[in-house]
Amino acid sequence: MIRIPFNKPYFTGKETDYIKESVASGKISGDGLFTKKCHQFFESRYGFKKALLTTSCTDALEMAALLCQIKPGDEVIAPSFTFVSTVNAFVLRGARIIFADSEAATPNIDVSAVEALITPRTKVIVPVHYAGVACDMDAILNLARKHGLLVVEDAAQAVDSFYKGKPLGSLGSMATFSFHETKNVISGEGGMFVANDAQFVNRAEIVREKGTNRSAFFRGEVDKYRWVDIGSSFLPSEIIAAFLYAQLEHLDEIQSKRRSLWNLYRRGLGDLESRGILKLPFVPDYATNNGHMFHVVCENLEQRDKLIEHLKDRGILAVFHYQSLHKSPFYEKKHDGRDLPNSDRYTDCLLRLPLYYELSTADVGTIVDSVLSFFGQRSR
Repeated sequence: MIRIPFNKPYFTGKETDYIKESVASGKISGDGLFTKKCHQFFESRYGFKKALLTTSCTDALEMAALLCQIKPGDEVIAPSFTFVSTVNAFVLRGARIIFADSEAATPNIDVSAVEALITPRTKVIVPVHYAGVACDMDAILNLARKHGLLVVEDAAQAVDSFYKGKPLGSLGSMATFSFHETKNVISGEGGMFVANDAQFVNRAEIVREKGTNRSAFFRGEVDKYRWVDIGSSFLPSEIIAAFLYAQLEHLDEIQSKRRSLWNLYRRGLGDLESRGILKLPFVPDYATNNGHMFHVVCENLEQRDKLIEHLKDRGILAVFHYQSLHKSPFYEKKHDGRDLPNSDRYTDCLLRLPLYYELSTADVGTIVDSVLSFFGQRSR
């Protein structure tokens, strides 16, 4: 029986109050009061030029692919160790994905290998900030400028995390976020598209509203709204926005607790890393830790699977993560055949431990003790 789940959604207590308020207002379709409050929160706190709530991070990525004007034959560079939405959005527009390996130190894209992958057909680089830890964005942005490419940050896990003091999601031409129930702040399902380049702001509104200029119409900028571009219905209901805003009001509290739990894990398992038994998360000097995830990297697949079972036997649910996309049933024959050893190593060896707001310090102690016992160690 599982006593400590992998994830448990946290409710601040205001979610249902704000949902009732939105229902009472008579406006529960998208872009109502709470949607505007959420947009203002992100734009004022992080300096995003334009923030637009979406029904998911997947939808935000699909908006980005439309705005990048991806055509069949274009190439997009992205890490293989990521969620399928990162690349599927571009595949839907006809792109060929050129998969990059991860770094040895982190699951993030190995920037040193990216330039060799760039061809005249390359259109976009998609860095994924795994576990909310920043990719080397200066190196990525320099490559983009050198080769005339767009950068779309997949910041699904990276709310309230920074690169050299700059918020993740503010560095690329565009960015996407997730508010899925496993994320730091949640709305059940939900996401956000961010435009940081002025050239994409107006078209982003149009793409999000089925290809119409409806948003401009409601601001009184045009006398009627019309079909002016391609697009889809990417905006969430006001009910989702109301739920999210209740979470955003408690963002600092949530982040503080999650980082505290992350640090407890780090201290409790540090001896295993110092002895070369397990690898713990690495946060480069240029990055911050937003407490989204605590993972360990085992020696091999067999050890990882045995550790999962060891923890499960003690009522603790720990899980692995992404499977290398270049080896997926859908894309394996489309991949160019390059080995991506770090991506495969994380596929086989990375294990995520429970981390959620209501996890107690005693729970973390139990999990740490259980991991230590697997390796024949005791807590100090």
